[in-house]
Amino acid sequence: MDAARGLLACPVCAAPLDVAARPVRCPAGHSFDVARQGYVNLAGAAPPANADTAPMVDARARVLASGAFDAVDAALARRLRGSRVVLDAGGGTGHHLARLLDAAPDARGVNLDVSVPAARRAARAHARLASVVADTWGTLPLLSRRFDAVLCVFAPRNMAEFARVLGDGGLLVVVTPDPEHLASVRERHGLLGIEPDKDDRLLRAASARFTPVARERVRVPLAASPALVADLIGMGPNAFHGAPTAVDALDTEVAVSVWLFRRAG
Repeated sequence: MDAARGLLACPVCAAPLDVAARPVRCPAGHSFDVARQGYVNLAGAAPPANADTAPMVDARARVLASGAFDAVDAALARRLRGSRVVLDAGGGTGHHLARLLDAAPDARGVNLDVSVPAARRAARAHARLASVVADTWGTLPLLSRRFDAVLCVFAPRNMAEFARVLGDGGLLVVVTPDPEHLASVRERHGLLGIEPDKDDRLLRAASARFTPVARERVRVPLAASPALVADLIGMGPNAFHGAPTAVDALDTEVAVSVWLFRRAG
């Protein structure tokens, strides 16, 4: 938890949390146990029904370990070069933040996710990463103006809270799927589609608090084995609707946009 020093706020009273204490506590005496796996749960409630399950987290870990998203990680490292304190909101297993920290030896970060199985994995993803369970749709248990950058990869975007925790001129990097993303997998198995107006909705949501800076499209062909196809399906929201029982190898494509915004004001 040392990576979170000076960053966490009590979810009860918003006072700073002392992460060196065990349990973690605020001056008012509210305390929160650090799990034996190394994460702290500041959610204050049971995980919602749409929180990633342990099988979904395992599938995501296998997909990311395959290298399918390495080009996305490289783009994130370029865009966030120089950021010393980073939040990954809805960061899942901690993979993307850990790869970013690998490329930035002076940086540290907080990986926040509402899924307890994801937080368990994130807690061991990197020595300079603190894993926190919290709902990104609510008030984030983080102190204001403490972060250089916020990363949001395929995750809920709480723009008001992102702006609050970012310092002056702080960066927000959002990764969204483009229409071509895993298109052959989605078409073959009748999976959830990508909304045609999602780019416009992102820009509208960001406009009150952020200035758009850049958009980088990442395109990587992917020859997916049956096991990888199953994991690509099983790691996302389609898993809640029942994964197909039989899949074939498919040629597909990782196709995402990496959006860069700067905090306004």
